[in-house]
Amino acid sequence: MLRHIVLLKFKPDTKETQKNELESELKALPGKIPEIKGYEMGFDVIQSPRSYDFGLLATFENIDALKVYQQHPQHVKVLNKVLEICDGIIAVDFEV
Repeated sequence: MLRHIVLLKFKPDTKETQKNELESELKALPGKIPEIKGYEMGFDVIQSPRSYDFGLLATFENIDALKVYQQHPQHVKVLNKVLEICDGIIAVDFEV
């Protein structure tokens, strides 16, 4: 199994509606991309100076399934939105 963790830092001028739309679109991806085996996400609740604003944890069978996800048109659509409203994106992928 492969875990895919992504942390997002929103631009200061990002509206709450944009953040909520992004969350909704991300939550819809498991129903559109069968390679996703697990999908959890949420907004940061601590809001410390070192915190990122949003986190995502996805589980895939293997690296090939992750690559299918990354290239899937529905994921690309959401990723483009992420790139528009985020200043920082950090990701890590590891086997479990």
